[in-house]
Amino acid sequence: MLPLGFASGLPLLLSKGTLESWLANSEIDTATIGLFALVALPYTLKFLWAPLMDRYVPGSYLGNKLGRRRSWMLVTQLLLMALILLMAQLNPVNDIEKLAVIALLIAWCSASQDIAFDAYRADLLREQERGMGVAASIGGYRIAMLAAGAGALVMSDQLGWRYTLMILAGLQGVGVLSTLTAPVIEHPALKPQKLKDAFKEPVVDILGRRGVLWILLLIFTYKLGDAFAGALTNTFLLKQDGGLGFSNTEVGLISKTVGLASILFGMTAGGLLIQRWGLYRSLLIFGLLQAGTNLGFCLLAYVGKDPWVMGGTIALENFAGGMGTAAFVSLLIGLCNPRFSATQFAIFTAIMALSPIVVGPTTGFLQEAVGWQMFFLVSAGAAIPGLVLLLILGKDLDQAVRKTGSMGEGDTAPI
Repeated sequence: MLPLGFASGLPLLLSKGTLESWLANSEIDTATIGLFALVALPYTLKFLWAPLMDRYVPGSYLGNKLGRRRSWMLVTQLLLMALILLMAQLNPVNDIEKLAVIALLIAWCSASQDIAFDAYRADLLREQERGMGVAASIGGYRIAMLAAGAGALVMSDQLGWRYTLMILAGLQGVGVLSTLTAPVIEHPALKPQKLKDAFKEPVVDILGRRGVLWILLLIFTYKLGDAFAGALTNTFLLKQDGGLGFSNTEVGLISKTVGLASILFGMTAGGLLIQRWGLYRSLLIFGLLQAGTNLGFCLLAYVGKDPWVMGGTIALENFAGGMGTAAFVSLLIGLCNPRFSATQFAIFTAIMALSPIVVGPTTGFLQEAVGWQMFFLVSAGAAIPGLVLLLILGKDLDQAVRKTGSMGEGDTAPI
């Protein structure tokens, strides 16, 4: 899970922050750089073609050798290596249109790799393995983002962008080797027999479950407090007028060291505790901790510009967030029917991604109206709906997820 997570996270920033930095270094105008944000759309829309990856296998030879999930992973990883190498040959000043096309293709292949990997992880991990498996895969994902983000910026200063991109293409080979040597799924579920079934049946399967509304609301609300606070955390820390006025270096160093270490430790601790406590209890306790750590920003707003308090607050927030993420992704995996886990996981993550989209535009107005301390207090309160939904569902959630995780063809989860 660790190297496959690394391969999944590596290309993400090549269509986001790292690409933006390359364009900025090349003196591309700000308006054009802003338009390049559109190349990341495939990550939001991946649920649209996920059914095709549930229904089809990219070649009978690969399908027989690797299975449905690993076949798609291998194809997308090889395409990513080729596309990143092709990107390395371009000059943003002279080849801006070609660069936009290549960046879009990288984002599409990267999102497709995510679809296949998420489905493989959901199909492979047994119930008792989910917590640590999720922690390992997200840990690899975070390490890859550090390599493709801060690591790429450092390398570009020393080697230039062309050789930096070539190195990143080589690192994508970690995914190829891991895919070829990864375990075979012991009892692969039958894929949908018709194309229309691949699009229709995953949705029908979700909507046919008892209590589906509560589950979908839980997916939307569980990380709502994090979405509230995360929308303006950097603004709070960096803004000179009205914020704390920390420097980019201070925030960057703490986020990349203390923050990264804390979230990795949090996910590992979360994975271990899920095995001991079960999913329901873990979701409830980790959700309470996530809400509580938002109150640390209230304290920071009261204390003012203190790097020690800032570091402690970020460490605790990332630690609790890591535990919550391990439990939450384990929940999403357990809710997937193995016949179409690619499509259902993409649908669930799309619902999860709605919360920052919905609350983000309102956060600035709220903060200006109530101030920073009250804003972070509200962000802690935003976690309450998810916790209430957990209490409504009760410990039946554990049994529902276990039943879903062992489903055969045509079964549904009695949530």
